[in-house]
Amino acid sequence: MITTLHIKNIGIIEDLSIDFRKGLNVLTGETGAGKTLIIDSLMILSGGRFSKEMIRKGETNSYVEACFYDPDNEMSVDGNIIVSREANLNGRNMCKINGRMVTVNELKDFMSNIMEIHGQNDNQNILNPKNHLKYLDGFIGLEIQKLLVEYRKKYDEYLQLKQELKENYGDEKERERKLDLLKYQINEIEQADLKEAEDEELEQRRKVMMNSEKIIENVKQASNCIEENCIDYLSDAIRAMEKIENIDCDYERISNSLKSAYYEIQEISRDLTYKKDEIYFDEEERNYLEERLDLIHSLKRKYGNTISEILEYLNSIIKEVKHIENLEEYTNKLNKKLEIVEKEMTLIAKEISKIRKDKAKILSNKINTELEDLEMKNARISIKIEFKDDEFFKTGKDEVNFYIKTNIGEDEKELIKIASGGEMSRTMLAIKKVLADSDKVSVLIFDEIDTGISGKAANRVANKLSAIAKNHQVLCISHLPNIAAIADSNYFISKNVNENRTNTNIKKLNEEETIKEIARISSGEINDVTIKYATELRQRKAS
Repeated sequence: MITTLHIKNIGIIEDLSIDFRKGLNVLTGETGAGKTLIIDSLMILSGGRFSKEMIRKGETNSYVEACFYDPDNEMSVDGNIIVSREANLNGRNMCKINGRMVTVNELKDFMSNIMEIHGQNDNQNILNPKNHLKYLDGFIGLEIQKLLVEYRKKYDEYLQLKQELKENYGDEKERERKLDLLKYQINEIEQADLKEAEDEELEQRRKVMMNSEKIIENVKQASNCIEENCIDYLSDAIRAMEKIENIDCDYERISNSLKSAYYEIQEISRDLTYKKDEIYFDEEERNYLEERLDLIHSLKRKYGNTISEILEYLNSIIKEVKHIENLEEYTNKLNKKLEIVEKEMTLIAKEISKIRKDKAKILSNKINTELEDLEMKNARISIKIEFKDDEFFKTGKDEVNFYIKTNIGEDEKELIKIASGGEMSRTMLAIKKVLADSDKVSVLIFDEIDTGISGKAANRVANKLSAIAKNHQVLCISHLPNIAAIADSNYFISKNVNENRTNTNIKKLNEEETIKEIARISSGEINDVTIKYATELRQRKAS
C-alpha cells in the first residue's frame, strides 16, 4: 500500500504530501483543483509517459516520490519501498527504487506488480487483450500452475531446438560456401606450421641480427679489455698474494678470492670470444625472418591475437567442418527430437486449454452477475478461447479475449471497444471485483470511475469499491456522494491563489468535514437537508 505520496512541481501542484491509509481512499474537490494531476503523478511514478509541459511554470524540474509498505516484496527494506522519479526541462530523467537508479522500463516493470491505474482512457491493463489470458489464469489459480510450469520447460526446450535448427547454415549452397571458407582457413593455418611462442623467438633473432654490427663492436671491445689488461693484472696480483698468504688467514682468503675472480674472468673471456665469432649478418636469414613474422602477423589479424588463439581457432573450425559435413544426420536427430517435444507440448496445452475453457465459463458468469448488480442487466461478457493448432506460445496454444455485448440485439465486440465511459467504468469494476482475490497488485487506483452513472448504479459501484478495498488499497477520484460516503478515508482537494500563482492543497477530512463534503457534492450546497442526506449515507456505510 502507498503510505506517503510526495509531488513537486507538477502542473499547479507546487509541493504536496499526502498520507494514504488502508482500505478505500476517496479524493473529492473543486473542478480544476488538481485531482487528476495526482493520478497523472502516480502514472509518471509507474513509468508512464512524461511531457515537459507538465512541469510547473517557472520551474526546471518536477519530482514524484512514494513510499510503499509491502513486507512480502523482496525489494523492501523493513517492509518499505521508496520509489521516485525526477524529470527535467532538459530531458534528463532519473528513476530510483530504494535509492538505486533504474531505467524507465525497469521502473514500469517493477510498478506493474504493485500498482494498477484505471482511468477514462483506453490504456487500462484490464481492457488490453494481451492481458486477458493472464487474468484468466490468475482466476484459475493453482489448478493450472503445475501444468503451466511443465509446459514452460518443454517450451524452453522447443525454442532451443528451433534455434539450433535455424543455425544450421541455411540451404545447401550456403553450407557449401561456408565449407569452402572454413577449409581455406584450415589450409592457410596448417600450411603456416605454427609453433607455440615461435613469434617471440623470431622477434629476438631479428633484433640480434638488426643490431649485429653494434654487438660485434662492443663485444670485441669488452674482449680486448679483458685479454689485454684484466687477466694479466689479476695474474700479477695472485702471485703477489701467494707470497704472503701463509702469514695470515685474511691474506689467504684474499688470495683465494683473486684466484676465483681470475678463473671467472677467463670464462667470461672465452664466452666473449665465442660470441664475437658467432655474430654475423646474413641477408638470406634476415629475409626469412621478415617473411615469417609477416606471415604470423597476417594470421593474427585474421584469426587471433596470439599463436595460441590461432591454434585454438584452427581446432574449432576443424570441428565445425566435421559438424557441417555430418549435418544431415544431425539435423534429422534435431527434427525427430523437436517432433517429440511438440507432441508432448500439444498434449499439455490441450489439458491447459480444457481447464481454461471450463473456468472461463465460471469467470464470465461471475462477471455477468456483477454487471447485473451494477445495473447493466443486458450486458454479457463472454471469454473466447481459440486453440491455435499451428502455433506455440509460452503460455500454451490458446489466445484468450474478453468480448462484451452491452445491449440486446447488438453484436459482441472486443472489450476494448466499449464506447460509453459509464459502461467502461462499470465493466472494468465488475471484472476487477471478480478478480480481486486472485489479483496480486496491492494498490488499485480509479480515476473518476463514476463518470456517466448515478442513482442505484452509483450505490452498486460504491459497494463494489468497498468490497475490493477489503483486500487492496483503493484510491478513487469521485464526484458522487454515494462513493464518498462509503470511503474509509476522505481527502479534499482545493486550490488557492498566492502571489499570482495557483497552487493545489489537500486535506484529510475528519468525520464532520466528511459529512459536509458529501453534502456539498450531493447538491452543490451545504444545508440542513443535504447534511441530513450525507449523514444517512455515512450511517448506511457503518451498518
